[in-house]
Amino acid sequence: MKGWVNMRKLAVVAIGGNAVNRPGEKATAENMLKNIEKTAQFLVDMTEKNYDLVITHGNGPQVGNILIQQDIAKDKIPEFPVDVNDAMTQGLLGYMIVQSMRNLMTAKGIEKDIASVVTQIIVDKKDEGFIKPTKPVGPFYSEEEGKKIQNEKGWIFKEDSGRGWRRVVPSPKPLDIVEKNTIKNLIKNDFIVVAAGGGGIPVIKENGILKGVEAVIDKDRASALLAKEINADELIILTAVEKVYINFGKENQQALDCVSVSEARQYMTQGHFASGSMLPKVEACIDFVEPTGKKALITDMEKLSDALAGKTGTVIEG
Repeated sequence: MKGWVNMRKLAVVAIGGNAVNRPGEKATAENMLKNIEKTAQFLVDMTEKNYDLVITHGNGPQVGNILIQQDIAKDKIPEFPVDVNDAMTQGLLGYMIVQSMRNLMTAKGIEKDIASVVTQIIVDKKDEGFIKPTKPVGPFYSEEEGKKIQNEKGWIFKEDSGRGWRRVVPSPKPLDIVEKNTIKNLIKNDFIVVAAGGGGIPVIKENGILKGVEAVIDKDRASALLAKEINADELIILTAVEKVYINFGKENQQALDCVSVSEARQYMTQGHFASGSMLPKVEACIDFVEPTGKKALITDMEKLSDALAGKTGTVIEG
């Protein structure tokens, strides 16, 4: 692979919710900020390598934790609908990302504005995602614990890519971004933008009126839509592995360096990518690459510099 760092480029960079709360780590504000400060270092490095950034983030662990907190306290304080909790995670994570990046840029003498946009994303109220919940949220449980909670509370639990059992909620496909013109204007004015956090706040539009719906949109799919809307040069998805693999976890596992859209589709059909982890990332890359003819990258955050130089990561191209 050849390095990607040449003239200045606009990239949508998607960071996962598990990069904010590590699996097994206590979900405190202090731990979240510590993790985001580490993430911010890689993002600020990108701004020094000729990149303009629009940053998206996941919220699966965070919104799931809020739902648990509200369930415990529901006899004292009424629970909020999921879309409102999505907005809460956009605010708290956007605050931490903006603050961490601003502090780092100030220390480096980088004069650049950064803003977080509370982002609503339009979905179809008839989307099958409302009938078949698939989006994992909250902490991991053993199978026994998950099924026990499922029986007690009526929540739906599924096994998540060999990592444990998690609650799943509806995850409709993103169709349009309400604040897209605001985001475009910020980019034109040389802002770093944090947007579509947690996949965006899902809303439906009826007779010109927006209304929130209870769901969590997949952040990778929302990131692909955003990348197309703002005419980004690249979509970069940061995850917990350096490259995408086929036959993952088996003796014959194979890392993928550069694959075409058709090859990626073939691997998907063969069942190589888990629905709770890598599958939506590969699908999002295809959604961006196929109509634009541009490239997408999947890699580990800590390997990002090498991946941008073409030394590692998985590139999906037309």
